Amino acid sequence: MAKTGVAYAGFWRRFLAYLIDGTLLAGVNLALYSTVHLLAPDNLDALANIAPVAIAISWAYFAVLESSPASGTLGKVALGVYVADLHGDPISFGRAAFRNGLKSVSWLLLGAGWVLAAFTPRKQALHDVMAGTLVLRKVHYFVIGPEAPTEPGDHWDGKRWVASLPPLEKS
Repeated sequence: MAKTGVAYAGFWRRFLAYLIDGTLLAGVNLALYSTVHLLAPDNLDALANIAPVAIAISWAYFAVLESSPASGTLGKVALGVYVADLHGDPISFGRAAFRNGLKSVSWLLLGAGWVLAAFTPRKQALHDVMAGTLVLRKVHYFVIGPEAPTEPGDHWDGKRWVASLPPLEKS
């Protein structure tokens, strides 16, 4: 029988999702810059005003999509990853906005806040710890018989997080 579970999204999966989102946002920002440059080629004030608009677009992209029913940006959805609270439930717009505001703290520490996701037990970056969020991934597996998976690690049993242990070896 095929089942779907939930596990923590690791650093590299999160990094790849961020690259997808960054590429998409770079394209939007390039189109915005090109449009302003074509309409007002010598107006430096108009070009300088693009930066705050680009920041607002990026912030809204993450906050709106991570609090949407998809619970993730296009990059996260493409990789089967989503943002949730500490109970695995979807997050509100307020929490998503707060989480994305805290990403600046992760950047101010020269990216160390992002790298934290590679070393924490629940794969949380600094902004996730501070906002009380998790980045989870959907796991598909086959089960033969009525028992839960026996590979080591945490999984969602439909009601709560459960730590599964490998079977004991008989001597």
